[in-house]
Amino acid sequence: MSSTHFDYLIVGGGMVADTAARGIREVDAAGTIGIVSDDVDEPYTRPALSKKLWTDEEFTWDQVPLGTADDTGAQILLSTRAIAVRPDAHEVDTDAGDTITYTRLLLATGGTPIPLPVDDRTDGERALSFRTAEDYRRLRALAKDVDRIAVVGGGYIGSELAAALAQNDVDTVLIHTGSVLGDAVFPPALAERFEALFRDHGVEIVAGSKVTGGEVDATGTRLELENGDEVRADAVVSGLGIQVAGDLAENAGLDVGDGVVVDAQLRTSVDDVFAAGDVASYPDRILGRRRVEHVDNANEMGKAAGRNLAGAREPYTHTPYYYSAVFGVRYEAVGTLDASLETVEDWADADRGVVYYLDDGRVVGVLLWAVEDARDAARAVLAEGDTLTRDDLIGRIRPA
Repeated sequence: MSSTHFDYLIVGGGMVADTAARGIREVDAAGTIGIVSDDVDEPYTRPALSKKLWTDEEFTWDQVPLGTADDTGAQILLSTRAIAVRPDAHEVDTDAGDTITYTRLLLATGGTPIPLPVDDRTDGERALSFRTAEDYRRLRALAKDVDRIAVVGGGYIGSELAAALAQNDVDTVLIHTGSVLGDAVFPPALAERFEALFRDHGVEIVAGSKVTGGEVDATGTRLELENGDEVRADAVVSGLGIQVAGDLAENAGLDVGDGVVVDAQLRTSVDDVFAAGDVASYPDRILGRRRVEHVDNANEMGKAAGRNLAGAREPYTHTPYYYSAVFGVRYEAVGTLDASLETVEDWADADRGVVYYLDDGRVVGVLLWAVEDARDAARAVLAEGDTLTRDDLIGRIRPA
């Protein structure tokens, strides 16, 4: 067993780790930075894995790595998993049998993909989860080698993967549990339009269906649905989202609810331990306590956490947005998108518009459909949500 000390230790090797290391360097140019990552790649731009790498010929693999080690001097321990944190001793154990000591610690453990309930006899070769660059490389290879791929899950990642595969001439079937694709977040008419995008591009939609079993072998994939039907394909990829990786924090005695609970400075319930990114439950200055699994939050919160690790003591005041892009249509959102809420729609034309989501009369979410440069305006609406009426919302945000 060996022991190493870092002034700043980051557990997790995603985009939060990159921006945290850069945030540290804005305050402390000399302190040692260690990053413990169970990935096989150094930090990279994760959204490209389901977006631009599939659809933009000018966006190449060499643009994916973030250059964290070269730019910040951080030492990155790849293919290494933290298995225990002892805050009182300022120690982290790894699965390599090493103990790392730290002065301050950042937990950026993110989450793990929700697996499919299938009997996979290919060791992941034809039944994939989708989270990492290695997952992208495997799916990209499959897209060239097989004819038909099933995507399970109709959320952000599932819809983006189905669109990416279809745009690369793969016969694609998308299985989701809703009545209409996107009906959990979009108003009914918009959800119908959203699903039509996929059908028009050749994606087979299997709606109202939950995968409950099946098997995958070298000859292909057989998926069993809850209603007794089956879907067959050459391979399958899961787009069911993630399970928050909060066990390390919980076992260390930190406060954990829906994620690791942090204060406005991103500090956990234990001094000298911070958390950021997908795993962190933080007090948003506009929307209240929440946990956000999107890249804007990873970038901004990671930077803020890094600065505070280095002693800045600054509140995290950014309200993040999130976005998706399928078949050339981009939408952005701030706040809560939930189709069960009351909505107010304001369309400039057939293709561009704003949808406001209201909870008990208060605006809690804003969807920007093909509307650019309006995120700050959306945040302003949310900040004034208690005072705005439905009539006030019409015309409040207009496409540029």
